[in-house]
Amino acid sequence: MNADWVAASVRARSMARRRVGVTRCRELAAQPTLADGLALLADTVHGPRLAGLRSHDDGAASPAASPWPATARATQPRPPTSPSLAAAEHAVQATTLWQLRVLSGWIPNAGRPLARALAAEYEAENILALADHLEEGTPTPAEYFDLGSLDTAWPRAQAAQSPDELAEVLRTSRWGETDEQSALRDLLTLARLGRLSAESVAARPWTRAHAGLIVSRILLVDEATPSRRLRQLARPLLGDRWATATTLDELRDALPRPAHALLADLHEPTELWLAEARHHATTEADALRLLRAALPGPDVVLGGVTVLAVDAWRVRAALAAAATGAGGSEVLDAVA
Repeated sequence: MNADWVAASVRARSMARRRVGVTRCRELAAQPTLADGLALLADTVHGPRLAGLRSHDDGAASPAASPWPATARATQPRPPTSPSLAAAEHAVQATTLWQLRVLSGWIPNAGRPLARALAAEYEAENILALADHLEEGTPTPAEYFDLGSLDTAWPRAQAAQSPDELAEVLRTSRWGETDEQSALRDLLTLARLGRLSAESVAARPWTRAHAGLIVSRILLVDEATPSRRLRQLARPLLGDRWATATTLDELRDALPRPAHALLADLHEPTELWLAEARHHATTEADALRLLRAALPGPDVVLGGVTVLAVDAWRVRAALAAAATGAGGSEVLDAVA
């Protein structure tokens, strides 16, 4: 038994048991309005943060919080958003980050790099929001994610006054070079997946699958040529063969097994959103197995944090469905 990890493992299992879960999310997605959906979350771990939202909060749903998976945005219609949907989605993510921060207080020093790698998703969202503000003049976000001691470069990045200053901060940090604003989300995502893969063997199938979905969308949906930096970040996760693929069949054969499996029964690039939804379900199933591992250790903590993150994704998809009054969520139905 790894005695240093006992407290963190116990805490991770306890937190995971408090997740919203599939049944509640299905009920949530079926609600006729966002307000009705938020009421169903009042007694969950997300309740305290959601309680302060007002129906007239401004802001559209961010790309990361879209009810459609990232690979599907070019092929699926974006549903209209309620004025407070973005705030609700942000609150759900902020609660999940807070759970990670609390859990990190129980993690031994040897596990701090893993905790930071898991928190990198939220730092990336901060960076993207700031980059949009500096590049496009969009309003400064009302609230950034508070990373506490789990940040990598955010305090320095937040002080940037121009896109060039931000790029320089990132270049000299663990994020590395960001060669083009239009691909910034993909570059940051691949960078954080690479960090997580380096920190955790157990997470490597998930990171490779996720990276495979990103390059599939770039090549087959966006029909874009991946940049040198993007190929460099993808190489440790996917190798190089994928970069020359021109069809779904070619790409499927060029990707490592975790990504190949997600694409196995797809016929058209427009179905990539289904593969991404399934990726969440597969990752959750694997994380639950880690969470139930007999011995305390970093894999148990990884499993707990990942279960919470997938649950937050499910809650956000359900809230988006409630906001449109759709009566359900195609994304959630796809992983039933």
